Amino acid sequence: MTVQAHLESLEKKHVALEEELHSALTSPSINDTEIADIKRRKLRLKDEIQRLRSSVH
Repeated sequence: MTVQAHLESLEKKHVALEEELHSALTSPSINDTEIADIKRRKLRLKDEIQRLRSSVH
């Protein structure tokens, strides 16, 4: 997998987590721990995307 393809894959996962987070925030049955977990995974992906972008340039 090329770096560009990997970046695109990570960006799609990041968008999916954003959607999951939005759904979780509007759902009364989701607790704060689950929301924090989604935010943590989203942040990890964002960091990985930034790391890859900086290594390409």
